[in-house]
Amino acid sequence: MFSSFVQPSTLSLFSSTSSNSLSLFSLSVDQALPSDSFIHLLHDRLSSPLPDIPRTLLHLPIIQDRGDEMDSRHLDIELEQTILHIQSPTIRTTYIQCPAITPIGIGDRSPGLGIKHPWMHLQVRNLGKEWSFEVGIVDHAGRTGIIRLSTFQKKPDLRVNHAKPESHPILLLPLSFPSRSTHPLTPWSTININFPSLLPYFSSPTLRSLSLDNQNDMEEGRNSRATVSHPNASSSVALPSGTYSYVSYIRVYANCRLRRIWFSEGGPSQKVPWEFELYSAD
Repeated sequence: MFSSFVQPSTLSLFSSTSSNSLSLFSLSVDQALPSDSFIHLLHDRLSSPLPDIPRTLLHLPIIQDRGDEMDSRHLDIELEQTILHIQSPTIRTTYIQCPAITPIGIGDRSPGLGIKHPWMHLQVRNLGKEWSFEVGIVDHAGRTGIIRLSTFQKKPDLRVNHAKPESHPILLLPLSFPSRSTHPLTPWSTININFPSLLPYFSSPTLRSLSLDNQNDMEEGRNSRATVSHPNASSSVALPSGTYSYVSYIRVYANCRLRRIWFSEGGPSQKVPWEFELYSAD
């Protein structure tokens, strides 16, 4: 999508305030949950317009400082802007994705997004529910890996389907929002991800051993006579390593409110355009 273009130092992929914010994305919802699973543009502070019936917005958590010296000060700062609301009890079925056709299928050599920037940034609101997003990254040898960050993931893990060498490994990483006990000023956060720093985890000896152990457990469950491989045995799946090349796709699951996704060369220290800043109602 972007591989053949000169990419500026800051590249915006999604903005909820643009006129056609989802033009580059495909949407998926759980058709079995028409009232609870949906994707909807609305004003953050007003939570309007409301979605069409039978859709019902989930109850939003209230953030309030309960310190003695500031007991009466309300700090639930919301945005005076249009944002994208994504909710569902079944996280994996409700998401937005770019490009619309995920370039992670068997035999698919499309570069997908083809964004070469090493940093990705997401502006999201914590809805007090479980949330996840994932990114496909490719190394200079053309090997693809999937990085999935989730608020329900407790520790790093590497999932590799050794029975299907053509499949792509998934690096599972924990993700957390600021806790309420820290008295955050707003439920909104900017999440910064550096891909080159995460790429070595796909070849981590510890995580690779865990992935092989997990596979062995599954094999034993299917067949009690299965032969168990040694944890240090080499994987038949092509694991990405070495130098980061580009991002192939991004998928943002329920449950969150999303304002912007952008990529940069310099990370959080890089100056961004003024419209990337968050503006509250106060």
